Amino acid sequence: MATLVTALNLCKRNLLSLLWWCLIIVQLLVVASFHSQIGGVSADASAEKSQKLKQQGQQDDEVEIGSALDPHPDPNDEDHVGMIYVGATNETHRITHDQPNGIKYIFGTSFDESHKLIEEKDLLLHNQHNHDHEMPKSREEIMRERHGQVHPDGPKPFGHVHTHELDGGVTPPRVVHVDPFFLDETLVTNKEFGLFVRSVYYKTEAEHYGWSFVLSSFLPHAEDLHMMEKDPEAEHWVTVNGAYWREPEGPGSSYKFRENHPVVHVSHRDAAEYCKWKGKRLPGEWEWEAAARAGHYGPQNRTLYSWGEEDDVEVAKKYANLWGHGEFPWENLAEDGWRGTSPVKYYPPNPFGFYDMTGNVWEWMRGGKHKARIVRGASYVDSLDGSINHAATLGARATLHGTTTAGNVGFRCAKAPKRRTEYHYKTHDESTHGQLAIEDEFGKQHVVPTRDWEEDYIVMEDENDEDEFEEETEEKPKIKKRKVVLPRTRRSNEL
Repeated sequence: MATLVTALNLCKRNLLSLLWWCLIIVQLLVVASFHSQIGGVSADASAEKSQKLKQQGQQDDEVEIGSALDPHPDPNDEDHVGMIYVGATNETHRITHDQPNGIKYIFGTSFDESHKLIEEKDLLLHNQHNHDHEMPKSREEIMRERHGQVHPDGPKPFGHVHTHELDGGVTPPRVVHVDPFFLDETLVTNKEFGLFVRSVYYKTEAEHYGWSFVLSSFLPHAEDLHMMEKDPEAEHWVTVNGAYWREPEGPGSSYKFRENHPVVHVSHRDAAEYCKWKGKRLPGEWEWEAAARAGHYGPQNRTLYSWGEEDDVEVAKKYANLWGHGEFPWENLAEDGWRGTSPVKYYPPNPFGFYDMTGNVWEWMRGGKHKARIVRGASYVDSLDGSINHAATLGARATLHGTTTAGNVGFRCAKAPKRRTEYHYKTHDESTHGQLAIEDEFGKQHVVPTRDWEEDYIVMEDENDEDEFEEETEEKPKIKKRKVVLPRTRRSNEL
């Protein structure tokens, strides 16, 4: 009987073991079948995806696969009230930013005839030049191009240019290139500047200092002239206490009935603050002259004045507010109808649509030094031939101290077209190891981080990821990639 019980227990254990192994085999078969189905679906999906990509590539070969940057905004979709676009265009549209769309022209004084030696082919865009077959230059030639001819009186400070004695324009004329830009069609008026002052409670530098320069013939009391201080570089301009943009000739005067005249008695800082408030900036002088010449860029069609080559007062009075035949500063015959400033749209515009690019008031430019800020365009106290003050040509140029305020200096604003937003990734301390470059359209980084920076830093991509460096992370800081907008510091190729 005991033997029978033992045999039954043994059979029972063997049966349970057999059932257990059968269950395991069944589970393994189920898992294998499932993976086989998943693999087939994945293979089919992968093949279908590859086929779609292949068809897409055949349909549009111009798409750059892997591009890290968005396309530039179309300049044809951008316009600003009261501003005019200056840039390369075809017959009907503006050329987009993915092609060369700047302007190349002859910049400088209008009196120097050397501009006629510049050939038309030199006005082609920079990137259309072919340098593959040029002979290598010697060190002397490179240094001469970089630094120019040393002046007999010694080297000049950075930014120094030679100017013509009549109009103050840069000499000799040279070819320059500017990126496309927007520019105000008119000078900023008293009405517009008044809105800015009331909006932000702005106080001009003329108000801070308590005085400004006024033309001596504009003084309400000429008998006080001998008691007033004069500008050492322009004896006919005197300091008048209390003169500023609201009272252009001093206490008792007013800008009323001159709301549409250009604002005057503003310094370089005042002009820059207004443009910043409007979301704009002051123009560079290359930009300004490109707008003033209005397509007359080559050696053959370059003109002396905005209206052509006629230097007769009877012709000029139809186009610009300038000084006529009278003796300066007491005898202003007002051939053009104005003794001082004139309304901003009184004279006809140039071919691009800009008003007062010659005469009325000087215009502040961006750039230069604080003690020698650049102004362009001439004013109502300048003459055609330069016999009285500056010659009012398209190359007219002067420099003033940045804090100078006078009754013949105003400004207009410029703005750069919109560009794409670019990004870069911060993966380490840029103050220690340098700034990481953004990726170009092919995903390539052009700047390599400082050598051996990986020895001090470890990038942790996944907190749960275990690797051989996990034990060393306690002594070394963690760095995570962070996508940030790359600040746009370039507003034009000139500035």
